[in-house]
Amino acid sequence: MAKDVKPTRKNLMEIEDRIELSERGHGTLEKKRDGLIMEFMDILDKAQDVRGDLADDYEQAQKKINMARAMEGDVAVRGAAAALQEHPEITTESKNIMGVVVPQIESSRVSKSLDERGYGIMGTSARIDEAAEAYEDLLESIILAAEVETAMKKMLREIETTKRRVNALEFKLLPELYESQEYIEQKLEEQEREETFRLKKIKEKKEAEEKEERRKAEEEAEIAEAEAAQDDLEDVQPDTAAQSPAANQ
Repeated sequence: MAKDVKPTRKNLMEIEDRIELSERGHGTLEKKRDGLIMEFMDILDKAQDVRGDLADDYEQAQKKINMARAMEGDVAVRGAAAALQEHPEITTESKNIMGVVVPQIESSRVSKSLDERGYGIMGTSARIDEAAEAYEDLLESIILAAEVETAMKKMLREIETTKRRVNALEFKLLPELYESQEYIEQKLEEQEREETFRLKKIKEKKEAEEKEERRKAEEEAEIAEAEAAQDDLEDVQPDTAAQSPAANQ
């Protein structure tokens, strides 16, 4: 990926911005993951208690129903069950835990009094009442277990999703961005060194040309002075020659 990026300062600034954003996102996701794990552990503890209560309630309900069947007969038990007029009602709402929407189940008309169960008090025995009460407790446990188990599964899925995002940032995206940043910085440093070297060469060449121009100018000046001196000498010699005959007379 690094070599696919054009080494320019604009790209370097963009990558630095992406690194800053990714690092902030990585930190936020890590905090979210840790918070989700803590919430999940609390729900897990609750789920273990609920599972234990559910198993106990189921075992107790089975004992009660078996006792009622043994004492009253299967027909009487089925008749009492069929006499139920008001069925339990369940409503679901939602709550937010660290950004995860989990269900909140509310139940009503689960536990009933003797006169709300629909069968005649005189036509049944305490064994059937105990069995009915045990199954009402079991239903309450099932509803609570459904809420807790669903919340736990959703939390677990969100934890796995958050872990994958954290790992993608930590082990893939950020290393690639760091590599691209290092690659561009190295290329820019090389370009700066090359530019510095080129400017140095240009300066040396210019200084050499200026020196050569000065040398030529000095040579031309010396030649001009020599020519001027020669002309002055030639002007002086004819005057001297003209004065010599007069001196002899």
